[in-house]
This record gives sequence, C-alpha cells and structure tokens, in this order.
Amino acid sequence: MRAPRFVIFGVFLLFPSSATVAKKKADKPKSAVAAARSGGGQPIARRVWENFKSIAGTLAIFLVLRAFFLEAYRIPSGSMIPTLLIGDWLFVNKLVYGPNIPFTSTNLPGYAEPKRGDVVVFKSPYQPDEAEIGNDPTPTLVKRLVGMPGDTIYMRAALLHINGVPQRQGYGAENNPKGDPNEIHPLFDWQKKVGLAQSRFGAAPAQPTHDDWGPFIVPAGHFFMMGDNRYNSKDSRYWGFVPRDNVRGRPIFIYYTFVPSDESDRALSFLTDIRWGRIGHIIR
Repeated sequence: MRAPRFVIFGVFLLFPSSATVAKKKADKPKSAVAAARSGGGQPIARRVWENFKSIAGTLAIFLVLRAFFLEAYRIPSGSMIPTLLIGDWLFVNKLVYGPNIPFTSTNLPGYAEPKRGDVVVFKSPYQPDEAEIGNDPTPTLVKRLVGMPGDTIYMRAALLHINGVPQRQGYGAENNPKGDPNEIHPLFDWQKKVGLAQSRFGAAPAQPTHDDWGPFIVPAGHFFMMGDNRYNSKDSRYWGFVPRDNVRGRPIFIYYTFVPSDESDRALSFLTDIRWGRIGHIIR
C-alpha cells in the first residue's frame, strides 16, 4: 500500500536531506566578527599594507608632536637644584617660543618670547672642552634666563646684578653648597673681550673669577643663562651668550621623578624610590 503523498512531504519537512542542510549552511551569511577574523576576504598583501599605513600614521603623528609641540626631557645634573633635581623627567613646551624645524637652523614663530626669570631649554653654544674629550659640544641644556638683550650684567661677592639691581636667589637656592669664590677657569677668558672698561657700575676685573665678573652688556638677539645651583653649574659664565635661535622650549611640569641609584639605598630606585610629592609639580 503506497503512503499518501502528504505524509511523504511531511517527513521531508521534518527530516530534510543532508544536501539541503549543507546548502542552507553555505548560504547563511557570516557574522561581522567572523568576517573580520577571516580577513573579510582581503588578500594578505592588502591587510599588511593597511596595517603598515596605520603604524606609519601613528608614528608620523608622534614625530610631529615631538618636533613641534611637546617633548620629554630628563634632568641629568644638579645645576638647577632646588628647582629641578637629578632624576626629574619633565615635559617641555616647544611651541611657546617657536619650534625648531628638525635638521635645520630655522625656527617657526611662537606665541611668546623668553623673558627674564624663565626656565628655558636650549641648545648650548659650542663648548671646546667637551669636544676635546669626545662629548657632544652643543648639548641640550636647561637653565634660568637671567640676562635679556641690552642688560648690563655683573656679579660681585657672589651676588648677581642686572642693570645695577641685586638679584637675590630664593631660600632654597641660598642653601646650596658653596664652592671656591675665587675660582679662575680658562673658560672665563671670553669675558675679557666683552668686559666694560668703564661703566657706572665700575670696571670689569682684569681676571674674572667665579664670584666676581662683569659688567658686560648682553648683545641683541642673545640671552645670559645661569643655573640655580651657582657653584655646580656650567653656564653662560663659561661658554658665553646664548643666541635666540638656540632656544628650544620651556619646561611645563614634572611627570615622573625618582632618586638616582647612586643616591638611593633601595634596589631599582626608579621603581622603589619614586618622589611622589614632586610628580605634577609646575616648573617656575
């Protein structure tokens, strides 16, 4: 006895053939996640190219920001104690005074000019003594701007004078260790060429010493830089005036700092001896 046609049709609906199931599975669209994982059908070369473009774009943005806007800087010496300590890491605003175009001597316009009292990052004038021992003769430094173009600047008994006005340091700097006030250094000899033989502030000494030099006039387009730690700072007293074009930026704040390993009693001091109280400190 033959089974009714509607029974056979019902069985087919309940138990479709394997070929029909496979066809339906093949026709079913993949999810977005699955498509992404499989590469969306893109050739490998295209995916590699897309990844390369993403990495190159990110790197280009980083280099532009670093060259023209913001750069990290590490303090390697104690010349700016107590304002800056060895082991301080700080961000430098390169846009403020006009960023330097990399690999050139050209500076773009900034939105401010350096002023007396600013802490400034700059490229050092040529230092022959550093060149002799194989070091970079024009390192990037951070000091305080104390002399503006046209200023008459001199020091008597360790007290700096600008246009005849004494410039006393703050309490912290006054407590820095003192050195030999009568130090005579070969690098002071440049001062003999610019020292004033006559002025209302007196004549420049025939032999400049650490605590007794000048007066001389800061030339146009130049600055006179000094470290806050006067007896532990190699600055304009040694290598002269800093051209305006050498200025690279102004420090903003300290983003990380730790006690150097040679001053700390802890292992891995960059992780275990962090100066938490200085992080975020605005530099003035």
